[in-house]
Amino acid sequence: MSLSLFNTLTRGVQDFVPLNPAGNKVGMYCCGPTVYDFAHIGNWRTFVFGDLVRRHLEFKGFAVTHVMNITDVEDKIIRRVRETKTTLTAFTREYEATFFADLEALNCRRPHHTPRATEFIPEIIVLIEKLIARGVAYQAPDGSVYFSIEKYRGCGCHYGQLVKLNFEAMRAGERVATDEYEKESLADFALWKARVPEDGEVFWPSPWGEGRPGWHIECSAMSMKVLGPSFDLHLGGEDLKFPHHEDEIAQSEGATGKPFVKYWLHGAHLLVEGKKMSKSLGNYFTLRDLVAQGFTGREVRYLLLTAHYRETFNFTLDGLTGARTALARIDECVGKLRALSGAPGAGPSRSEAQINPQPAESEPGGPPSLLASFTAALDDDLNISAAWAAVFEWVRETNKQLAENALTATAASSALDTWERINSVLGIGAVAEAEVPAEIVALLEARQVARQARDFKRSDEIRDTLKAKGWGVEDSPKGPKLKKL
Repeated sequence: MSLSLFNTLTRGVQDFVPLNPAGNKVGMYCCGPTVYDFAHIGNWRTFVFGDLVRRHLEFKGFAVTHVMNITDVEDKIIRRVRETKTTLTAFTREYEATFFADLEALNCRRPHHTPRATEFIPEIIVLIEKLIARGVAYQAPDGSVYFSIEKYRGCGCHYGQLVKLNFEAMRAGERVATDEYEKESLADFALWKARVPEDGEVFWPSPWGEGRPGWHIECSAMSMKVLGPSFDLHLGGEDLKFPHHEDEIAQSEGATGKPFVKYWLHGAHLLVEGKKMSKSLGNYFTLRDLVAQGFTGREVRYLLLTAHYRETFNFTLDGLTGARTALARIDECVGKLRALSGAPGAGPSRSEAQINPQPAESEPGGPPSLLASFTAALDDDLNISAAWAAVFEWVRETNKQLAENALTATAASSALDTWERINSVLGIGAVAEAEVPAEIVALLEARQVARQARDFKRSDEIRDTLKAKGWGVEDSPKGPKLKKL
């Protein structure tokens, strides 16, 4: 089964066929963070979704070039720089660093390219000059440069490729200088903003005078510089479809005369505790907020991957508790397989780069079509629910075989190999081995002495003591094992 994805551009599910003639290379651009604050859980849903897309493409054998921009100059950033009385670089680099730390905590693969808007000013200027030369951009009396939607449409170009626009009913405006204008407005948007006193020291020289780029032009310049004028995939949240992504298409195709992106993928909104996220409602969470409440990046990632990317998802703290339970089921099963196979450690026995991406028809130690079912689910527009169903059916069946002593060490090793292939896509990693305090080790040894002396009353007392201290004991043919509760 070939990979199919819902393309916002065509409003339908399509087979994924890369532009690369050999069909094995994919250019993928994901709208990245605007580094004026910590990324919130709604942002992270989009970034984890993007990571899943990349992982699945790589699992299927594609060579992916993953680009994620860093928006380090725009209206909100300049306002915060002014309020904090710092420099643009000092302010944005701090939030950029925390973003990448959170990205790592969620086990997202780092993009191959993370261009900063401020490092692409020359490319942005050249792109604006092309738009002016083609007659679809103009300089206003205040020195700013705007993209003309009327002239763009007058050239026979289509504005409104991602969203259906009613040009008669929409409220038209002459120009919109702000980066994030109202959704119902249909107006010329700023490509270059002339310097104003409020900008402070945030400005660059240009053919039109001192100023700075508009938000939309930044993404066009960065994506086309790294991936070329036409590339395969562009991802982002559904809130970016209009005006941001629509403006990206207009200015990119207006400058090059070529189709900009073949497939557009958009993730749906995230609710928190059933409501739109808001600081005033107390349901606004960053990853750091959730970690402070005792949850892990692994648990957050799992929960964000439980709903289809095009479905509005209700993120709850109870859901995170459920994620912990679900991961424990997987960890327990994988741990038993490791013990039986003799594989060392709690992590994968080999790197993700070594994992064979091709699905097999059957794997010893698991359901006959686990990899095939899992792959088919994600090939179907990333049907993550069906993919998890395949995983937990495998867990159930594997636990049954383990309980019946029906697995050999070789079969257990093969089952682990199956899990590692799947986990290379899901990216939930492995539970970290807890460091066992000396006191707990001593109690475990004392329990073993009691058992060998057939003093089962004392053995049970020690087990209860261990449980009270947060440790469980699992007896196996190879001896007792401690497990953090």
